[in-house]
Amino acid sequence: MGVGTLTPRFPSGFVHRAQSFKTRYATLGFSDKANLDDGAMWPTSFALTPLTAADKARIGALVKRAVS
Repeated sequence: MGVGTLTPRFPSGFVHRAQSFKTRYATLGFSDKANLDDGAMWPTSFALTPLTAADKARIGALVKRAVS
């Protein structure tokens, strides 16, 4: 799965494709409704370049946690 094959919207988040926004990388982001709180500070978006199997697993875990 490349970045371009990610679903652009999912509950509590989004994917901005690089070519759509004329940027050098895609962005995976989460809304304030995502259940990703981790203390006083946590990331709400990630830059995405070509994905490895480990990256795909991490994204899957983040999305699962976000919607739980």
